Amino acid sequence: MNEQALYESVVNLKGVGDKTAALFTKCNIKNVGDLIHYYPRAYDEYSDIVRVCDARIGEIVTVRCVITGSITNRHVRNLSILNFSASDITGQIKFTYFNMPYLRSSLRAGKYYIFRGMLQQKASTLVMEQAQIFKDDEYAAISGSMQPRYPLVKGLTNNMVIKVMKQALMLSAGLLDSLPEDIIKSEGFVSHSEAVRNIHFPASKDKLLKAHDRLAFEEFFFFILKVRQLKNQADESINTHKMIETADIPRLLDSLPYKLTLTQLKIWDEIKNDMAGSHVMNRLIQGDVGSGKTILAFLSLLMTAANGYQGAIMAPTEVLACQHYDGFMEMKEKYNLPINPVLLIGSLTAKQKKLAQEKIAMGEYNLIVGTNALMQEKVSYKNLALVVTDEQHRFGVRQRSLLAGKGQDCHILAMSATPIPRTLAIILYGDLHISILNEMPGGRLPIKNCVVGTNYRPTAYKFIAEQISKGHQAYVICPMIEEGEMEGLENVTDYTKTLQNALGSSVRVEMLHGKMKGNVKDELMDEFSKGNIDVLVSTTVIEVGINVPNATVMMIENAERFGLAQLHQLRGRVGRGSSQSYCIFINTSDTENARQRLDIMNHSNDGFKIAEEDLKQRGPGDFFGIRQSGDLSFEVADIYSDSDMLKKASMYADDILREDPDLTSEKYKVLRPAVFPDGVNSFDFTTL
Repeated sequence: MNEQALYESVVNLKGVGDKTAALFTKCNIKNVGDLIHYYPRAYDEYSDIVRVCDARIGEIVTVRCVITGSITNRHVRNLSILNFSASDITGQIKFTYFNMPYLRSSLRAGKYYIFRGMLQQKASTLVMEQAQIFKDDEYAAISGSMQPRYPLVKGLTNNMVIKVMKQALMLSAGLLDSLPEDIIKSEGFVSHSEAVRNIHFPASKDKLLKAHDRLAFEEFFFFILKVRQLKNQADESINTHKMIETADIPRLLDSLPYKLTLTQLKIWDEIKNDMAGSHVMNRLIQGDVGSGKTILAFLSLLMTAANGYQGAIMAPTEVLACQHYDGFMEMKEKYNLPINPVLLIGSLTAKQKKLAQEKIAMGEYNLIVGTNALMQEKVSYKNLALVVTDEQHRFGVRQRSLLAGKGQDCHILAMSATPIPRTLAIILYGDLHISILNEMPGGRLPIKNCVVGTNYRPTAYKFIAEQISKGHQAYVICPMIEEGEMEGLENVTDYTKTLQNALGSSVRVEMLHGKMKGNVKDELMDEFSKGNIDVLVSTTVIEVGINVPNATVMMIENAERFGLAQLHQLRGRVGRGSSQSYCIFINTSDTENARQRLDIMNHSNDGFKIAEEDLKQRGPGDFFGIRQSGDLSFEVADIYSDSDMLKKASMYADDILREDPDLTSEKYKVLRPAVFPDGVNSFDFTTL
């Protein structure tokens, strides 16, 4: 193919005008290359028609039924509710449609239709809400196929993406393979071109799985090759900021109202040795939620300041950055410490930013707390020696390296609460030395868990109301933002209205999701942290970046659709204060597998144990659920369900680098442009 086709602007594709091109730009799609790598987030599987008696509750099923009785339409406030019943010879289902009154004139009692949707049971009645409706010939045309569902922004339809994607795939047919031929043959991979075609429009589930395996391996493989190059550079970096432990640190440790655990003390010794050693520190603290990572980061920053250098800590959200800053200021004043913190975040005024930047450049501030604003071009440091990244998986290799690049051979301390099994963490964080913080500080009450079905919702709402009456707050997590994104899954838009009606006007319920502007999200999280919002209905966007000790209830809808590690991350938003906290997992499936998986959450609060179980329980094909948004951001790959692929990719990458470290041989020349895009051996952080 002509490789230039990948750089063709999407505006040149048929049906894409300036307006549609602007919508694609919001999805970070500017050219054909961007478009073909904009992968579906789910697929609609148009499976065989089943009898009502054989349909499984909690799953999307297709039934052929005749409408029995009358079709009614009533209004409740501003909501139109249409109801009717339909049956086959084996059973009956009650169908409900919201704000679709026109169906009354197009449907006929006594006629057969094909209905496709999530089957649920309420009391003894089988129900389907917002089911798709087909005539026999319409369904026959799509039966057995898998249709892609893409992430969308307002104004961009799934049909538009499909239409444009088909053009892009035709233009890019015959993509060159970037993997060595012997790996492709040895693993039986399909070609890159076939994989891309089948990840978008799979001819069958088997072809989709093969496409997924090929693209997942590729993502892991190139990531690992780049991380190994980064490690080689780090290993050669001489420590020009050797530090010693000053008297301030033991004095602080003696004054704290709690004692560090043995594990914390062991890791603190590792950090001190790194910062005093002959090479630059590159260390990751991997610790469960609430295990005490922040105090270790603070000790490292204090040691840096006490030695006459600057240290910076980068948080994933403004709210968390503000919480760090407030905590550090309190420590400074309470214990008379030699630190001078400053907060640098995007929402500061231009005048505030300019003043902060000037004083940072002069070295007046020696502890800089912020978000990715710390990496901006205008920010210069006098003698930056330590970079700490909180919730490091949210930033990845590139961002922490860019921040470290603001100084000369900076020490790096990364922190992550994502419980990744050690075997995988060693591969993924190959450029870092890993410290595992697996001992919890004393005094915290373990979270009480329960896994329940959908019929428990009224009881759960009552329990949330009771907790609010005691002055506490609650989170409710829904997997989707709005109706129609994925069938049968709860969405924050409708759920917020449901809870507002259920809890009454005296309870403040607000919604939060990832498509909101950054300042709006930060404002909502700030309001929640101040106690001005009682219930926050959110997507997984709250997984990190908010610390509200007053929140005592976490309720997760469609819990069976998440990975266990992500459920544990979400649960970690509660149990952060002295009050008893609770997590309610709503299981909307009646499958044995879902029950077994959620039972693990019901009986364990140990993140590392849960991560290991997640690794055992999830297998090929589990990527049809909700992606693990908390993990390193791979487009296709998932470190749990694709863990075997990750290990293989690591093995191949290590073998190749042992044989040809600079990838200069004829055998591996196909790899070099991807790993060294500038044609030199110096690794470019921005390619990660």
